[in-house]
Amino acid sequence: MNFVFRRASAADFPEVRRVTREAYVQAGHFTADHPYMGVLDDVEHRAEHAEVWVAKSAGAVVAAVTLTFRGQPYSEIALENELEFRMLAVDPSLQGSGVGRAVVRSIIEHAQRLPGIRAISLTSATFMERAHSLYRSLGFRRAPERDWYVPGEDELLWVFRLELEGAACDRSAPN
Repeated sequence: MNFVFRRASAADFPEVRRVTREAYVQAGHFTADHPYMGVLDDVEHRAEHAEVWVAKSAGAVVAAVTLTFRGQPYSEIALENELEFRMLAVDPSLQGSGVGRAVVRSIIEHAQRLPGIRAISLTSATFMERAHSLYRSLGFRRAPERDWYVPGEDELLWVFRLELEGAACDRSAPN
């Protein structure tokens, strides 16, 4: 599937909300009334404090993701020189079609163009096995020393990290 990967505009926010909500609920990650759904639904807040990106095909949002950096409000695990991505969601009608893989590849390509970014990090719930397979197949490695628990809950979250080859910070270094 061909798509354009770009920062979301305010006009995209309703579709980002829909795709994200449907992806998380239909996959069984959360119930529709789970408190975290409020965080996922507040696309406007995310866009104000992080970067919300979309994959659009034929004018429709087919996937959405939030990009953030160390020290920003939506960053949970990013270290210095890391891009962190969160809340990756693919329209449920397109899951299994390769859209998620293509979006993660687009994130990698974007990160490689960012000055100073040497790695990408992400958090994933232990039960998100399909996502883990995708991340591993694209070169992400578990960083178990960085795993963490959701505050106030007994939910362990795994951290994955990808070292970038040919990162913008390395290409710009003098010879």
